[in-house]
Amino acid sequence: MISLAATQKLDNSNVATFDHLLAFVVLALLLLGAVMITSASMEVAYGRLGSPFFYAVRQLLYIALGVIALFCTLIVPMHSWEKYSGWLLALAFVLLVVVLIVGREINGSQRWIPLGVVNLQASEVAKLGLVLYLAGYLVRRGDEVRKHWRGFVKPMMVITLAVMLLLLEPDFGAVVVLLSAAIGMMFLAGVRLQQFVMLILGCGAAIFLLARSQPYRMERLSTYMDPWADQFGSGYQLTQSLIAFGRGEWFGTGLGNSIQKIFYLPEAHTDFVFAVAAEELGLIGAVGITLLLVTLCVRALIIGFRAEQQGQHFSGYAAYGIGFLLGMQTLINIGVNTGLLPTKGLTLPMLSYGGSSLLVCCVSVGLLLRIDYERRLLVIDGGRQRG
Repeated sequence: MISLAATQKLDNSNVATFDHLLAFVVLALLLLGAVMITSASMEVAYGRLGSPFFYAVRQLLYIALGVIALFCTLIVPMHSWEKYSGWLLALAFVLLVVVLIVGREINGSQRWIPLGVVNLQASEVAKLGLVLYLAGYLVRRGDEVRKHWRGFVKPMMVITLAVMLLLLEPDFGAVVVLLSAAIGMMFLAGVRLQQFVMLILGCGAAIFLLARSQPYRMERLSTYMDPWADQFGSGYQLTQSLIAFGRGEWFGTGLGNSIQKIFYLPEAHTDFVFAVAAEELGLIGAVGITLLLVTLCVRALIIGFRAEQQGQHFSGYAAYGIGFLLGMQTLINIGVNTGLLPTKGLTLPMLSYGGSSLLVCCVSVGLLLRIDYERRLLVIDGGRQRG
């Protein structure tokens, strides 16, 4: 175990004490998010609330709180997260139940717990809590998971219960993200091929049945196939997003010059902020943002792999899970914005407006930096002992 006191012994050697690339990417995304939310929300904020910078100021506050949460997470040793992973699981289920009882309904979904001046999106916290629990389980029951069906089935029963609660909100997007992270973590933990294939087929069948179970989900699928067939009805969001991409061309219309954000594109500062960025910054800007997000996700997987190679299995699995959570959320949001996936309400990590998503993303990054820090410390201590 690496305690906080032990980490203070690290000297100023030539070995970096944290992942500079990850820190740079996160800082760039936070700054880009602040700029794009300000640009995307000014007209809507002024029209609805009489203050053009209402959402921008709140986002800056969320960023400040997120950075504080990141540094608070950074000073907590990973063995503490592993020790209390069971409590994190309990917290996840408490939030998922509470939101169904006292949650605030917005746009037909009951996903937010009112906390006075802010709303807490329960699924954002629950996803991270479930990932950390699963990481701890894979460490405690690793051999059982790889060798016996019961070790494989037990954590999936926990995930299934969480999925059922998420569907009651309903939050189909969070279900897809959580299942993808769980599948990825189980695969990298070394489950047998037949177990992995069964898991993939089972999750695929469940998602298909869920999509067919509600008329509005089938409507979204038909709209996805041909959004222009009902461009002023069910296909309105997607067609307006595609128009934004078309107007942006290669180099964009210029920061602040988007037309689609002026009451044409719904949720321009939340779910469709990427479309506004593509319109104002062009294809070059959209590709740059995508590369930053891909780098963030890939870096998480690399940190997980290196930690696992050093024998820090909980840290490795946790980093894998965080990487899959961020990666799937990025994939779905950009896929929805570009028309590659059916419309789904998921934020873009670090960029979309929203306090819950941003705070959880910052905590996740704090965990990644802590995991990498402890790994580097272990390498240095090992080198000293050999010396």
